[in-house]
Amino acid sequence: MKLLTTLFFSAAVFLSLNKIQAQQKPVLKLNHIAIYVENLEKSTSFYKDVLQLAEIPEPFHDGLHTWFTLGGAGNLHLIQGAKHGVEREKNDHLCFSIEDIEAFIKNLQKHSVTYFDWPGNKGKVTTRVDGVHQIYFQDPDGHWIEINDEA
Repeated sequence: MKLLTTLFFSAAVFLSLNKIQAQQKPVLKLNHIAIYVENLEKSTSFYKDVLQLAEIPEPFHDGLHTWFTLGGAGNLHLIQGAKHGVEREKNDHLCFSIEDIEAFIKNLQKHSVTYFDWPGNKGKVTTRVDGVHQIYFQDPDGHWIEINDEA
């Protein structure tokens, strides 16, 4: 009898939670991030070779777009047409996590990409108070990118 009561109570709780969840509004899901670039070919090569992102088909086929997958996080869209010389702030950045930041740094060096710690020291790595390591660098249009090893 005790087992039957426990099962009944558990089922009632489960059904109540499902009813509450069904009444809640849907959670937003990131679809894509669009980055306006000056030279699509140069930026496409950068995101492919330096960030090692996988290119995916884009529907426009107009020579002004490149799309990359970000896995479950959505997609990254590069769009040609940005004006030259737009200054970018480091606080406005994309951030990607990777398991082996040292291997990533070697790839940056292979492609002659200069990286910095948060204060701006060239070739240095920031260690946050929680132990996460992070570096910053810029894409061909000056957009800042952070790479960290947060699990």
